[in-house]
Amino acid sequence: MPRSRRKRREVARVPRSDALLPEHDRGAVPAGLATRRALREMGLSPGDNRGPVAILRCRLCATRPNWSCRHPTRGFLLRVDLAKPKRVPTLAQELALDRAMAARSTCSRCSRRYYYCLPLRTVGCCDPCAQGYEPTPGTYVTTTATPVTHRLAA
Repeated sequence: MPRSRRKRREVARVPRSDALLPEHDRGAVPAGLATRRALREMGLSPGDNRGPVAILRCRLCATRPNWSCRHPTRGFLLRVDLAKPKRVPTLAQELALDRAMAARSTCSRCSRRYYYCLPLRTVGCCDPCAQGYEPTPGTYVTTTATPVTHRLAA
């Protein structure tokens, strides 16, 4: 059976001057603009940004200064002055999240709370209970009380 050839995808080349948003190469981003990941590292959320104000060109397009970047690896730049601080969850929200995680990581047979989520839908219990061996002490939460009720971060 002959091998079928893949069709080469045509890249729509757009001159850089016709691009809708201004484009910046990596390392040449003006002050006051950042990507979503950079905002997250600064402890900020996009806030009042209504969309990107510029495009961060990918590494491949940095060698082609006359063409606009259309690759999926390009980044979108947001204004830092419109960003707001990240919201901090309340104690009740943290308690609700901890209870949900406790339900996913507590074995129904041995009542141990593990540091990872258990396959409760498919297996129904932790792997040591299903296979019949003693679990490693570093994989589950060890407490003096029998049931583990919460592990709040705050």
